Amino acid sequence: MPDAPALSQSPPRKGGGSWLDHPTGRGTLGRRLVLRVVAIVAAVAAVVTVVTTLSTRAILVSQLDGQIDAASARQVGRPASGDCSSDVDGPGPAPGADVFGNVLGSVFVATCPSGGWVATLQQESGFDASQREKTQAAKAAGALLKLSADGRKHNLRIEGLGFYRAMSVERGSITYVVALPMDDVHRAVNSLLLVETGVGILALAASVVVCRAVVVRNLKPLNRLASTANQVSELDLDSGEVNLPVRVPPTLSDPATEVGQVGSAFNHMLNNVEGALEARQRSETKIRQFVADASHELRNPLASIRGYAELTHRTTGTPQPVTHAINRIQAQATRMSCLVEDMLLLARLDNDQQLDLTPTDLVEIVLNAVSDSQAAGTDHTWILDLPDDPVTVAADPDRLVQVIINVLSNARKHTPPGTTVTTTVTTDQGLATLTITDTGPGIPASVRQTVFERFARADTARTASTEGSTGLGLSIVAAVMDAHHGTVHIDSRTIDSQTQPSPDQSGQHGTTVTLTLPTEDREIRPE
Repeated sequence: MPDAPALSQSPPRKGGGSWLDHPTGRGTLGRRLVLRVVAIVAAVAAVVTVVTTLSTRAILVSQLDGQIDAASARQVGRPASGDCSSDVDGPGPAPGADVFGNVLGSVFVATCPSGGWVATLQQESGFDASQREKTQAAKAAGALLKLSADGRKHNLRIEGLGFYRAMSVERGSITYVVALPMDDVHRAVNSLLLVETGVGILALAASVVVCRAVVVRNLKPLNRLASTANQVSELDLDSGEVNLPVRVPPTLSDPATEVGQVGSAFNHMLNNVEGALEARQRSETKIRQFVADASHELRNPLASIRGYAELTHRTTGTPQPVTHAINRIQAQATRMSCLVEDMLLLARLDNDQQLDLTPTDLVEIVLNAVSDSQAAGTDHTWILDLPDDPVTVAADPDRLVQVIINVLSNARKHTPPGTTVTTTVTTDQGLATLTITDTGPGIPASVRQTVFERFARADTARTASTEGSTGLGLSIVAAVMDAHHGTVHIDSRTIDSQTQPSPDQSGQHGTTVTLTLPTEDREIRPE
């Protein structure tokens, strides 16, 4: 099998707006990949933010603890006086508060051996030292003296001052407390958190843009595969010789990659399908040729049988049983001759649907065909609705007559006496439409899908006919109309139909066969 040309590029899909045009649209693999990657980036950014923030806070708190330890050592090294006073005017600063380098906002508290306590709040303007006045230092002392003197650091909030980290130690009968503000720690952590949040948002936005570009680029091979599949799906593969010229290019069918494995498997599938279709076509060609040859060879023996039967009829003195048998032989030979002619016609149309199309007056052909059917079916009512002017179509007159006769014959054979058959011819936009409607019992839905198949019969649903039927009439109609670049359509409503008829057809039943043909002035484009 020769190699088919590869797909050079992905053509636009018909209709537009497909996932090929929007690889990251809703429900697509590209969208899911982008969302999942962005979610992973967001999770990583959140983890990094939390870990960085907590680590930074731990470092800053550790540094603050070092300052507390140093301040506490200085405070213990400067014990308070017995009466907690530095002069007669009032209490002085708590031990360690007057050392240069203390953090602004630091609080130093010490108890006095003789009772009472002294507290100092480090401020820019100096000390806020107090024993009992309701100053900020006194308020802080009230909260700090409640701490356990275990030498451990504690976090607490002092009303009016904010959050502090404090440590209380006991040396002898004196308790020393040092508390340093955590404002700098909180400001640093909040600033870091703000920066990390901004950076995380920018990282997410960048990840969306970059990830979408990467996904779109890396999904192009899959889009090419989908485009190839779309091209194959639009090919007409149901009949005739089939050619599958489309293949996935070698760059997308390398088994070393995942996409290449799909492309390689797709090419193998197309090769297999093409081989199967070629085998089917060869088989159909053989069958058609066999049917054509067999039909052609049967014509002469059947003609001989009919001739001998006719000759025997003319012989005098033939016994009645022999005459009856000869009559049956002649009738069946005639029926079989019609069947062979129909099979030969179908075989020829299958092999070559090119007809000798000439300008033909459809109105005249319909008029003659209805007249012949009226003569054969006098128990039916025949109505004609024809235009006054000729309707010229491009057709083979003999084949067109056969089509109309077959449809009218079906309407006559498969409907009871008294049925009305209406034949109408109209034209519109370069098309001639022939409509044949009967008021018979109709064709059930289970049969309508197969009425154009060969040897299909609807006698189980419609009134049984006294005339023989080969089951090839409508298949010939479909084949001839296709060769004329026309169409045939059947619409039927049965007596027991459950469908709702239209208002103008309420309570009616019957069958309508619609044939359309291009008029002579309409350009015919071969399929």
